Amino acid sequence: MSIKENITEIRKNVWELPSSYKKEMRVPGRFYLEEEALKHLEDGAIEQIANVACLPGIQKFSIGLPDIHFGYGFPIGGVGAFSARTGVVSPGGVGFDINCGVRMLRTNLTEDDIKPKIKEIVDKLFVNVPSGVGSKGKIRLKDNEINDVLDFGAEWAVENEYGWEEDLKFLEENGRMLDADSSRVSEKAKKRGIPQLGSLGSGNHFLEVQKIEEIFNEDVAKIFNLEPGTITIMVHSGSRGCGHQVCSDYLRTMDKAYKKHHLNIPDRQLACAPIDSQEAEDYFRAMAAAANYAWANRQMMIHWVRETFEGIFNKSAEDMGMSVIYDVAHNIAKKEVHNIKGRNEEVIVHRKGATRAFGPGRVEIPQEYRNIGQPVLIPGTMGTASYILHGTDMAMEETFGSTAHGAGRKLSRTGAKKKYTADEIKTDLESKGIHVKANSAPVLAEEAPGAYKDVDQVVRTSDTTGIAKLVAKVVPLAVTKG
Repeated sequence: MSIKENITEIRKNVWELPSSYKKEMRVPGRFYLEEEALKHLEDGAIEQIANVACLPGIQKFSIGLPDIHFGYGFPIGGVGAFSARTGVVSPGGVGFDINCGVRMLRTNLTEDDIKPKIKEIVDKLFVNVPSGVGSKGKIRLKDNEINDVLDFGAEWAVENEYGWEEDLKFLEENGRMLDADSSRVSEKAKKRGIPQLGSLGSGNHFLEVQKIEEIFNEDVAKIFNLEPGTITIMVHSGSRGCGHQVCSDYLRTMDKAYKKHHLNIPDRQLACAPIDSQEAEDYFRAMAAAANYAWANRQMMIHWVRETFEGIFNKSAEDMGMSVIYDVAHNIAKKEVHNIKGRNEEVIVHRKGATRAFGPGRVEIPQEYRNIGQPVLIPGTMGTASYILHGTDMAMEETFGSTAHGAGRKLSRTGAKKKYTADEIKTDLESKGIHVKANSAPVLAEEAPGAYKDVDQVVRTSDTTGIAKLVAKVVPLAVTKG
């Protein structure tokens, strides 16, 4: 019997894998997918949802979001929330690029303003915001200053004049997780992070100049201060080699910890430790520090984006209205309070390839957005649309305030390079009026739009199931890649 034959439809585009599928499952699996997407979902990703459902202290459901695909331990596009009393913490539920996330700036510029200067914009952004494998940032930290970056995140960046004080208000966690402790981060992770601070990185990371093409909800768009036809800028990046090393370090720690604490887990890649153990505390504090690094990193890049536009347009960033719409993390574990069986309980929510989508009223949301729910940023792939949505009460009830984080891969990087060439991708994008600049040809092939799922379908599923609601669509005009 195929694993998919065990899945039943709960309501339109919401599916359940019963806990009876595997005797160790403590909760059912829940999937948010259109029927056609479910048909094409790898059995391995479904099995991973079942495996996550076996972990101690998991609450309500093991969740697969509309961009779910097979990953390390947890699927990408997966969410698991664990009791703060009886649960566990698992690096596999966060992933290697801790706090990979997206930040978006609005502007009052229009396509007519930037079209004559688009080549200059993309060329200067490519120079001013370093990118690529092992790319180095433009600054040199003083002795032990990396500890301040890890402990204070975007606050450190703003104090060092990278950006505006008001930016912090519109970042998830205000750009700083208070649980961070740089002393829990290895020297190797710090050494990897020091030269890369202020850089985009490679792979699916990008810097994109976009135009707001369509508004779906005018009332919410007004609250988010989005005007059709105006230019936005999106940065997608994470914690670079620092976060990767933190994950690698603690996977080794957890591989010993789950045996030491006699935890029965169905997959070694789900190595974890009880929430009240030293190993769990060390990882959580180190993970928070790596998340802070990522917020500082995006803060610095946004500062250089503003400087670039100021130089080209001979106007101040303030005059061009270059303020932050929002910044979301999509690889992270957070302590949050959620309603479990009618009671407010603290849980550790692991979001791996998942975006927080808190609904109205949550104090974690900036006051300006609190009546409607937080902005949810779902980037597309190179050459496709990206979307702004808002969080909902439905997400709070069913997915621990979470939705998809992007299109989700359907071809491996190796598979993409076999199928596509850099030249054909560049030609295709330029035929659509999209200017692209990349550090290496293979990256263009690896990140071909055809290597990813349909982002339109992903956001449509989020919208129709109610776990995030559509606000606006943006389309790319220029892209820089690592």
